[in-house]
Amino acid sequence: MESLKVGIVGATGFGGLELIRLLKQHPEVNEFILYSSSKKDEHIQSVYPHLNGLAEGALKAIDHEKMPEQVDFLFSSAPTGVSASLLPPLLEKGMRIIDLAGDYRLKKQGVYERWYKKEPPERKWVEKAVYGMPEYNRENIKSAQLIANPGCYPTAALLGLLPLVTKSLIDTKSIIIDAKSGISGAGAVPSSAAHFPIANDNLQIYKVNRHQHIPEIEQMLHHYSVTKDPITFNTHLVPMTRGIMNTMYATVDEGTTEREIEETFSEFAEQHPFIRLSPQGTFPCTKQVFGSNYCDIGWSFDKRTNRITTVAVIDNLMKGAAGQAVQNFNLMNGFPENTGLQASPLFP
Repeated sequence: MESLKVGIVGATGFGGLELIRLLKQHPEVNEFILYSSSKKDEHIQSVYPHLNGLAEGALKAIDHEKMPEQVDFLFSSAPTGVSASLLPPLLEKGMRIIDLAGDYRLKKQGVYERWYKKEPPERKWVEKAVYGMPEYNRENIKSAQLIANPGCYPTAALLGLLPLVTKSLIDTKSIIIDAKSGISGAGAVPSSAAHFPIANDNLQIYKVNRHQHIPEIEQMLHHYSVTKDPITFNTHLVPMTRGIMNTMYATVDEGTTEREIEETFSEFAEQHPFIRLSPQGTFPCTKQVFGSNYCDIGWSFDKRTNRITTVAVIDNLMKGAAGQAVQNFNLMNGFPENTGLQASPLFP
């Protein structure tokens, strides 16, 4: 296959910027075109000087007629709620698209409206969209036209929990997820919670028991478990730029041994290029995946309480957004899954 010309919608958001960084070095991408509704006709380097000499040309307006002729493939990093109206005209023209927003992730009718408080996307495309978690949907991703790229929190949560759930090693109704994210997870548009005097030297819990990623996590857990139990999931804002740490607790099913848990996680990591296990008795930190597409996992089985503690860390802009999107892009185009994603984490 010849190298591709790729488009990025929402190029000035944090997810879009990360896509630029990754696709600039991708050996199978010939050229990319940047689209923006808020900053059209501006040059990306005038908005973000770190791209001086790396991304040329003015940001283009979104044009449903011209875009299918301009690019071979499209990444959409527009805000949730925008994709619902933006993407269907392009999909009707046969474009292949990876959507980094939440519009096409939730399959059950009424769930999107209840949790996102927005008008739902066209049902036809919700049903056709493939949930883009390569570790659990690799074959479907390969033949998809539309990918619903997973959310950042759900990615870390599901990669830390699904190995146990698929083997029926834990009681799903006992699951508690304590999640913490860096401020870039709030997006590029300034907000009061992310304002430096408030965020610095502070730890904030937000959207208690009502975070929009709850149904996304439950949807996948329910798909792989016999029971359809709800989970407890809460999120915190940490005064750092990047990174997510999900600490997860669950009761281990009767008769499950520590050996079974160890073998389950080892088998999972061996099968997937971006899953890494911490040595037994140690736990990952966010710094060790900074700037990479890895998800690092550590765990401990407490026989005294019969509960397991699992810790999963990712870079929210990489495995939690752009990195996973490029991983899906590789699968959809028949490239090796890790193409353009082999760089080691940034440290220190």
